[in-house]
Amino acid sequence: MKYGIISLRGDDIMEDGLLSPRSDLIFKLIFSRNMDILTAFLQAVLDLPEDEYEQLTIMDPHLKQDFNDDKSGILDVKIHTKSGKVIDVEVQVSNVPQMRERIIFYTAKMVTEQIGKGEEYEAIKRVISIVITDYRLIPENERYHNRYRLYDSETGSQFTDLLEVDVLELPKLPAEHDNTELWNWMMFLKSERKEDLSMLEERNPHIKKAVGILKELSQDERTRLLYEEREKARRDMVSRINGAVREKMQETARNLLTLGIPIETIAKGTGLSVEEIRKLQ
Repeated sequence: MKYGIISLRGDDIMEDGLLSPRSDLIFKLIFSRNMDILTAFLQAVLDLPEDEYEQLTIMDPHLKQDFNDDKSGILDVKIHTKSGKVIDVEVQVSNVPQMRERIIFYTAKMVTEQIGKGEEYEAIKRVISIVITDYRLIPENERYHNRYRLYDSETGSQFTDLLEVDVLELPKLPAEHDNTELWNWMMFLKSERKEDLSMLEERNPHIKKAVGILKELSQDERTRLLYEEREKARRDMVSRINGAVREKMQETARNLLTLGIPIETIAKGTGLSVEEIRKLQ
């Protein structure tokens, strides 16, 4: 069995000291602060009727009190639409194990949380998970926006519209503009240069507002401290996961060595290098 080591980007502080909007902390602070910005982003991602965006409600728009005690917890943006649909937006920069299973778990949880014991199932409202990744989660294609719903595999007929998962992958974003507002928002999240942000500000007034908030947050001492603590917690978490994964890789390699499996075959199967495996003999 081949195991995967999680890659880890740096702190991603942009030019002029701007904090990265790819950080889930910064993303939450930007999109929870201005309803126009959030609405414009959701309209670029989803295909909901326009009136659904008229009365958006952000659930828990502020950082939770226990954030200081849990710097590695999930920071998402959860929204209720006019008709009660539940939308959850999450940014994930590290390729954590079992991400697809994790998405399914939390999406299903948004369904089960809607009704209590004895309540009718008809009370369930549609749930939508929007997951933005800074790595390739869907290697099967090159589309940067993949939308998943429940359909019959033979006829294509929809079983229900109560579940939807939208995956946005930043590494797949084409360099050239594709004439969509979603490209603009994805580029805003992906931008690392001041010139890129300036170009986006000219194209989209809502992104201009988002850049303004980003600049304010980047100058705020408390926000920068929270950002640095969040990044440190993320690095520590990834280090722990990678350490456990590498131990499992080495254990598997040792077992295969005792069975007389060729070192080159073990290397292909575990992801360890030939040199690393030889040291285990």
